[in-house]
Amino acid sequence: MYFILSKILLFLLLPLYWIIALLVIALISKNPKRKKKFLLAAIIVCYLFTTPFFLKAFEKAWDIEPYPANDSKKYSCVIVLGGFSSSGKFAGGYFNSSADRFIQGVKLMETKQASHILISGRNGSLLPGGFREADWVKTQLTQFNIPDSLILIENNSKNTIENARFSKTLLEKSHLPPPYLLVTSAFHMRRSLMIFKKAGINVVPYPSNYLGSEVNFAPNNFLPEANTLSNWEYYTKEVVGYVVNYFKK
Repeated sequence: MYFILSKILLFLLLPLYWIIALLVIALISKNPKRKKKFLLAAIIVCYLFTTPFFLKAFEKAWDIEPYPANDSKKYSCVIVLGGFSSSGKFAGGYFNSSADRFIQGVKLMETKQASHILISGRNGSLLPGGFREADWVKTQLTQFNIPDSLILIENNSKNTIENARFSKTLLEKSHLPPPYLLVTSAFHMRRSLMIFKKAGINVVPYPSNYLGSEVNFAPNNFLPEANTLSNWEYYTKEVVGYVVNYFKK
């Protein structure tokens, strides 16, 4: 029930629906002054959430800094959180826009910075079907000649809380000593770190899949873009999820 309610809540909190709600209120309002106020509010909110500069400024404050490039420390395991592949109609699965999580996990194995890799994730959809992401990802890892004995699969989790809980059990059974590298998208790392630490798992952040670029005052950064509104959805979900999980026991 918590999983379903969280999905509904996040859906309602997306900026696009704030804009739509303000426009609808302006449309049905019979009071001219109130109509103008809600219309103006819709325009302001739309501009704020479609202008790259404001998103880039927030990204800079929210995203975790990249893992130090010159750090050669070795780890017993790299935990890669799911969400970077989806169910495919014919091929069983395919990599989506978050595939950099997979790339970084494989790189850490190939460079011997991590001796084992743990893929955590089933399917975060409300109607998941039979696709289990971790199982499909294992078939991809074996194509890089990574031995089965070095691949850990956690294929039951539907969200980050379950990622942490089920991964902890698997790591304890495998007797792999902490700390572990944690790979997920940069926008998702702050919340993931908090959840994993709450679960008692000692992890080192290894962010991937950065969405933004440097903040600057170039004129084009103040012109509205549809893609900016789309990327705000990632951060809206993360902020809400962070606050909820912060106060959750």
